[in-house]
Amino acid sequence: MRTLSILIVDDEANIRKTLSVFMESRGHKVRSVESFRGALEEARASRFDLAFVDLRLGTDSGLDLLQPLLRACPWMKIVVITAYASIDTAVEAMKRGASDYLTKPFTPSQLELVTGHVATLCERERDSPAQHESPGSQQPEISLVSKDPAMQKTLDMASQVAASEAVILLQGQSGTGKTELARAMHLMSSRSQKPFGVISCPTLSHELLESELFGHVKGSFTGAFKDNPGKVAACEGGTLFLDEIGDMPLAIQPKLLRFIQDREYERVGDQFPRRADVRIIAATNLDLRKAVDEGRFREDLYYRLNVVQIDIPALAERPHDIVPLAEGMLATFNAANRKEIPGFTAEVLRLFREYPWPGNIRELRNVVERAVILGGNAPIGRELLPEHMAAKKSLPRIGDPVSLDVIEEQHIRSVLAETDSLQKAALILGIDQATLWRKRKQLGLQ
Repeated sequence: MRTLSILIVDDEANIRKTLSVFMESRGHKVRSVESFRGALEEARASRFDLAFVDLRLGTDSGLDLLQPLLRACPWMKIVVITAYASIDTAVEAMKRGASDYLTKPFTPSQLELVTGHVATLCERERDSPAQHESPGSQQPEISLVSKDPAMQKTLDMASQVAASEAVILLQGQSGTGKTELARAMHLMSSRSQKPFGVISCPTLSHELLESELFGHVKGSFTGAFKDNPGKVAACEGGTLFLDEIGDMPLAIQPKLLRFIQDREYERVGDQFPRRADVRIIAATNLDLRKAVDEGRFREDLYYRLNVVQIDIPALAERPHDIVPLAEGMLATFNAANRKEIPGFTAEVLRLFREYPWPGNIRELRNVVERAVILGGNAPIGRELLPEHMAAKKSLPRIGDPVSLDVIEEQHIRSVLAETDSLQKAALILGIDQATLWRKRKQLGLQ
């Protein structure tokens, strides 16, 4: 078996020792830590093939650690370990990027099976042609094809400004694909051969966010056991995406402004000024102008970020895209889970078109992934949807005890969702385009 570099994250000393001894006896290299912060420190400093992550880390959740670990080591496979097993936590762990799930107490044969599987995956990935492709040749996760006019406008603008050096502000609800669009813009730019980094501003404390952004020197704060270069340095020549920048603490905002204007910064605990050539793309689901008026966001930073603003419509505002997106996700998760689910039932497709999708594309992705994980080889039916969706009542029908206005509104929405032009929809409805345009506006569909 190939020698693996393994990270063990568990707040129980006995578990760390037992796992370490077992893995080292099989020739693997092991590092073990007891905390959320310790795990991130190790992942930033070293390359790991595999991590065992406990579901409960004191007051922290191991699930919340998965995405930060994968951002630090995208190639790493993660196995969640827990004494509190349930189907829901297993599904949630897989959604967040875990490769496997073990329930305590686990046996030596289970550990052998897991490490053997990871070693095989590492060998395949090492020999895969995809590993030798340049960063610019990799395709972004978001589909850059849309039947919706508003989304087409968004994608056209993104294509136009991608090649520029301008700071971009992506505005849209949570889950609309801001990160994926930022990555796509990076791949369309002259910086595509250089790194693309992501920092989620709400997920880190003030201290950790500044360290993650600009780096820190050893001993600059409690827990800083080694130097951390930071994402700015790591993205030299490339692009840094700042997600939900409206939640960035006020104390860090002037430092970011200085970097955007002068390309200069200092690491935490270091007075030595450094320079970096990094393009900034930021995103928010907040009204930054309102945040400025309320004193929660610096006005000078707001204007510096808002050179070009690109608005991303909510998924419910682009009904033509819902089914194609779901079908694309189904193909992806079929491949990832070695399944051949042929599609969705007509009832599920109708529910998808009717559902308001408050979580947008992220929610749709979770719904499809959950259905694939729990499903067999038959088309995905209502029984595989989350309870709140499966219990959703059908749309009003002729004869139901509802007003004519409700029937008319739903009929107009359905016809608009099934046609690709205002002219065709007006023809089906038997009204002129001007009347349909007014009714669509009254319904908030434009």
